[in-house]
Amino acid sequence: MRGYAHFGLPRSPIKNVHHGFPPGFSLLGDHFSPILALLAPLYRLWDDPRTLLVVQAALFACGVPIVRRVADRCFAGSSPRTRRYAADLAGLVHALAWPLLTASRRGFHEVAFAVPLLLLMFERGLARRHRGVLLCAALLCCTKEDLGFVVGVYGVVLAVRGRRARDRATTATGAALALLGPAASLAAIGWVLPAMGGVPGYYWSYDRLGPDAGAAVAHVAAHPWLPLTVAADPPVKLALVAWLFGTLLLLPLGSATAWCALPLIAERVLSDNPNHWPVLYHYDAFVWPVLLVAAVETAGRLHRGERRRRRERPERRAVRRWAPAAAVLCLAAALPTGLAGLVSPGAWTPSPRARALADAAARVPSGAFIAADNNVAPRLTARARVVIADPVPRGADYVLLRTDELTYPFDSTAGQRAHVALLLAHGYQRIWQRDGVVLLHRTGPVQAVPGVRPPGAPARPLRERPPARGGWNIFHG
Repeated sequence: MRGYAHFGLPRSPIKNVHHGFPPGFSLLGDHFSPILALLAPLYRLWDDPRTLLVVQAALFACGVPIVRRVADRCFAGSSPRTRRYAADLAGLVHALAWPLLTASRRGFHEVAFAVPLLLLMFERGLARRHRGVLLCAALLCCTKEDLGFVVGVYGVVLAVRGRRARDRATTATGAALALLGPAASLAAIGWVLPAMGGVPGYYWSYDRLGPDAGAAVAHVAAHPWLPLTVAADPPVKLALVAWLFGTLLLLPLGSATAWCALPLIAERVLSDNPNHWPVLYHYDAFVWPVLLVAAVETAGRLHRGERRRRRERPERRAVRRWAPAAAVLCLAAALPTGLAGLVSPGAWTPSPRARALADAAARVPSGAFIAADNNVAPRLTARARVVIADPVPRGADYVLLRTDELTYPFDSTAGQRAHVALLLAHGYQRIWQRDGVVLLHRTGPVQAVPGVRPPGAPARPLRERPPARGGWNIFHG
């Protein structure tokens, strides 16, 4: 964001050095998210990572009025009281949604834009505002390289709905999205990312299907049941799907909009990376707008069917029967995933270890070169040259690291302590320590540390090996 704010490309030494990318590598070669440039003016006003957290919260909150409009359209024809009831309930479920809570706890991500844009695209589609649909679709393709596939599926849904309603404009809009959405994703993945310095296949994690996309397509064509086999092994993948749909009482399954979740869910359940399976990170927030809109559409359809069957008391029967149950279930699911933390003082009080990290960071002089713990690195990027502390010595002036709690990208706390011991034995001294946090200062030459690889040294980008422990519990990776 700092790069965008100063009219440059988005660059991150934290990302580049750890992953072995060249010093000038742009993050547009990592993920295609040029929409983040829209935040540059705000970051220019307040150059601080908290800007992004505030913006993400605001973008998530923008979904509330959009969801209310979706519910109002799905319950059109009902009494004003019923429409207001449905809108209030849908808005509440979105505002306190467990996928948004888990995403918020993980920091800022481009999903902040994906949530309101997906909701708005679906709302504009219900309103038959085709220009709005096309604009939202274009912005989604600039939010993340894989969202074009979601746009393509929604195009098919729109085209089918338009054909049934004999609405040529809707059919044409759907056909355009069905073609252009996947084309945008394929172009971003196959051409834009490599053109910006990305490594083809860097994030490929589908080796059970094939070594690359082409081989996977051929393999699946020869073995059509293979995706189902992979999607069910290990069983935690089935638990993930059951959780996503079950927390909305399976209501999304009653709407064709739910098909738009297929590319996003398939990306995760077909993946070999255990980090993609648990309900723990930001991935569920991408799926949430699809499932919520599909659930509201189903509730509206059930309500209309109930009205036809019970003409004597048509109002609120289905919305009373289905919607409140789904809302209660969804809000109950939010309790262990973040909602309880909103009213828990402990969730808002920094732990002793967090305070120690912040205090240690304050002791690092401005302009220094530091290898910092992943959790505290953002505090230092505005005034220091920062890379992530990892098992490879970087020759930094300072090293700030935890030793008694696992931190990314180490595999174990023993590895963290061994790294500190290595540095202490080769030209570093401990200048501060508290609550398992240690701050080291280099007093010897850079080359004194065995295996040192300073930033800018020739390196080959390497795919990161996910931890074997990840993903085996649906709540904890």
